[in-house]
Amino acid sequence: QVQLVESGGGLVQAGGALRLSCSASGRIFSINAVGWYRQTPGKQRELVATLADDGITNYADSVKGRFTISRDNAKNTVYLQMNSLKPEDTAVYYCNLRLRVSEVGLPRNYWGQGTQVTVSS
Repeated sequence: QVQLVESGGGLVQAGGALRLSCSASGRIFSINAVGWYRQTPGKQRELVATLADDGITNYADSVKGRFTISRDNAKNTVYLQMNSLKPEDTAVYYCNLRLRVSEVGLPRNYWGQGTQVTVSS
């Protein structure tokens, strides 16, 4: 019953910026860790950024200093602010939320549908 809807992708020129959003709806008791991943054809899905429940963030070396992950707990929404975009950032971006649907349920991972980000040179 939980669904994640991503938005904010698009086509931008190198040096531009985008903000991706991932909103979760449905029966949600709590959200623990959240993250963003990206994937290009022929490559494995790679971690871009994560935000743990304790507030600790982790970024891929390739995006450090340019991307920022954040969340709005009241809205069950996760964001990825992407600045100074480069052509190599071109990929389909997926959000991942680790959440529980009930007070006694175990945390499980949920994925967004993906949003295309294309950066032209």
